[in-house]
Amino acid sequence: MPSMPPMPSSTLTPKPPAGSTALRPGWLQLPAPVRSLIERRLGGRVTAGPSAGDGFTPGFAAVLHGPKGPQFVKAANGASDPVIADCYRREALINRALPAAVPAPRLRWLEEDDGWVVLGLDAVAGARTPADPWRPAELAAVLDTCTAIARELERPTGALLDVGLRPVAEESTDAWRDLASGGGDWADRLPGWFPRGLVDPLAELESGWAAATAGHSVLHWDLRRDNVLFDGRGKAWVCDWNWPCLGASWLDLTVLLAAAHADGHDASRLFADHPTARGVAPEQLDTALAALAGLFLRSGTQPPKPDSPELRGHQTWCGEVVLNWLSERRGWA
Repeated sequence: MPSMPPMPSSTLTPKPPAGSTALRPGWLQLPAPVRSLIERRLGGRVTAGPSAGDGFTPGFAAVLHGPKGPQFVKAANGASDPVIADCYRREALINRALPAAVPAPRLRWLEEDDGWVVLGLDAVAGARTPADPWRPAELAAVLDTCTAIARELERPTGALLDVGLRPVAEESTDAWRDLASGGGDWADRLPGWFPRGLVDPLAELESGWAAATAGHSVLHWDLRRDNVLFDGRGKAWVCDWNWPCLGASWLDLTVLLAAAHADGHDASRLFADHPTARGVAPEQLDTALAALAGLFLRSGTQPPKPDSPELRGHQTWCGEVVLNWLSERRGWA
């Protein structure tokens, strides 16, 4: 008899709408010189697919079909969006350094023209994002891909080290200690559902972040549902390698499994069974969850970004689901 699907848990923060978080320009909104540059690269006149609906950046992103075949093209205006343009440059640098066995769409070219940064990457055949909420089989496939990636990136190559990867311990994870010491101008902007009595125990856990997450593995560090694509054969590919850093190989699982926990999956069991989590003490995972909850919730209280209207809500939602998983593990009401 088939097993029943997990029952999603409720969150008080609205879940960002799947597939419609990004505000991106369409093909015809790109300047004519940029369109011409792309057409040269793709061998002539192109037909544009729909803009990618996921993500939180305003850069152009779509599959384009030209005489040389389909490519996934990203473009950002360095004059109006310098941060996004720098992210694309960084993504290109890291993508070129990834070992061939890492399942990531490969960069084919990078060009800059009149301030625009334009990337052409392999288009994943039959690409689709995982279902929302997470289905058990798809989640298992992504967790297997995480195992393969961790194996390939456990010992960083010289090429990856040369791009300058920072330790994850340098992440600004002092949110709860900030509040516990009486600081934090963001305290009054926390969502009303947050239990203020948890600040001190969260601060105590958070203080162990650097020791708990230390490591030399290369982490993707932005492993969300919308950064995963399944191809037509069901293979999972991990996209958008903008933020890699160095740390414990199991750390990429945390936010991914927190979202799965919100969808009704047994995240603690899935974590304990994962090869990258062998030997990880429960306190290590709880420390990471406490620090990440603070990182997300503090970010969610920052001023809205007009060019990314779903970002703050997404950060708050992530903070809530991470905290919910931690609260279950710690027995907090």
